[in-house]
Amino acid sequence: MSGSRWRVAGVVASLLLFGWYTLANFIPASVRKESLWFPDQGIRLGLDLQGGIHWVLGPDLAVAIEHELDVLRASLQESLTEKKVTPARIAVENGQLRIEAARPEDTATIREVALESKVLEAATPDGSELVFKLTPAWEREVRHRSIEQMLEVVRRRVDDPIQGIPESVVTRQGDDRVLVQIPGGQLDREQARNLLQKTGFLEFKIVLDEAPSEELLRKRHEEGLPPETVIVFEKEKGSDRVLGAYLVAKAPNLTGESLTDARSGMDPRYGWVVNFTFNSEGATKFGKLTGDNVGKRLAILLDGQVYSAPNLQTRIGGGRGFIHGRFDSQSAADLSVILRAGSLPVPMKIEEERTIGPALGADSIRGGIWASLLGFGLVAAFAMVYYRLAGVYATAGLLANVVFLLGVMGMAGATLTMPGIAGLVLTVGMAIDANVIIYERIRDELRAGKLPRGAIRTGFSKAFWTVMDANITTLLAGLVLFQYGTGPIKGFAVTLCIGIITSVYSSLVIPRLLFELYPGNRPVQTLSI
Repeated sequence: MSGSRWRVAGVVASLLLFGWYTLANFIPASVRKESLWFPDQGIRLGLDLQGGIHWVLGPDLAVAIEHELDVLRASLQESLTEKKVTPARIAVENGQLRIEAARPEDTATIREVALESKVLEAATPDGSELVFKLTPAWEREVRHRSIEQMLEVVRRRVDDPIQGIPESVVTRQGDDRVLVQIPGGQLDREQARNLLQKTGFLEFKIVLDEAPSEELLRKRHEEGLPPETVIVFEKEKGSDRVLGAYLVAKAPNLTGESLTDARSGMDPRYGWVVNFTFNSEGATKFGKLTGDNVGKRLAILLDGQVYSAPNLQTRIGGGRGFIHGRFDSQSAADLSVILRAGSLPVPMKIEEERTIGPALGADSIRGGIWASLLGFGLVAAFAMVYYRLAGVYATAGLLANVVFLLGVMGMAGATLTMPGIAGLVLTVGMAIDANVIIYERIRDELRAGKLPRGAIRTGFSKAFWTVMDANITTLLAGLVLFQYGTGPIKGFAVTLCIGIITSVYSSLVIPRLLFELYPGNRPVQTLSI
């Protein structure tokens, strides 16, 4: 019996622990945080239960076409140089690639090289200026690729492991839209808007010249800016006031494509900063760039705006640096999320925005609670009528299963969605299956003439792998749903997977322990089952 006492103590201790977390779920979060007795963390509610933000994002796919044509322009120019052909003009305009031949005899060569790629087609039959556009098939490919890249970047920003928003929905809607749903109360609306809409294209450029304003900088270059250069600005946060104008090359010396990590942090000189880390290739390039330009300024630009332009006093090795730009803690954290997630391939805008109220969610929670209680009551009534005392033991295990399930979800800070409530009701209904399998096996053993003690032992032993097999296959299906599902599907999978684990434990351990307490070693001739 000493072993039974220890098992009873273990089960009671686990019930008290998870019961404590279960009880905390029914106490308001503000009260939990102020209390010394209850955990701060509890079950979170999804968008469909507590309301939130619903956005439909539309990308500017015309920009994607322009980017693709610009890449093809550079490649075409390189191929023409190899053939010793120099066009008088080659430019991307209005979704078309325009090439003006310097000599009439170059026209055929330009057309031949342009059409070799199989992704361009002639938009005009002849003339000194040749006009090309993307083929319909390649244009569809560019659009599809841009949407997929945008979907992945938005998903990484929203699901960021450090600043992420749990149980948000980021999915494709139609051919050229992205749906984003963010549960209310987890992110400020403007903060979320900036997080999603900022393109996040990071560039590092050596400053060629600088002045307090654009006018003063242009006065130094009265004959015109040097070719392939542009003026960029550092502005005061939250306003359009220019703090500095910088002359830089159009092409960046280095981009943020090689970044592996970005974290916000505090610097004693600049306050809040964003620390970044390059991969090995990026670290080599960054070290060479800073080493070759000691004494010059390095402008760090995000989406064309200068965030900071520090003086390079020495070579920066190791692939590490930081960006300062009059940040506060939130703006530094948001920028680090954007840099970790990567830049959007094209700009996008919010085409549909609405707020989902929590009223429907309150009704769903109330309905889910009543459905769970009704399901529990019906299952318990069936078990106690059909299996008598053994049914009471099964009901005790079923009640313990609910406590374990809610306690584990609260301890893990899991999110409960409307499909998750369905998973909870389903778990309550399915939890009795294991007891039915075990009890029917015990009945078979009793019919074969075994005494109650031996029938109980054999029944649990022989039914063990049957119960495990049935639940493991369901658990695998739930894990697949969790891995590849989003939003509501993932919420259902979370409840289902946790419920399967807790129901197996409750069905196999608690009734068996109660059978050890009664009849235990008593020499009974019949069993109430």
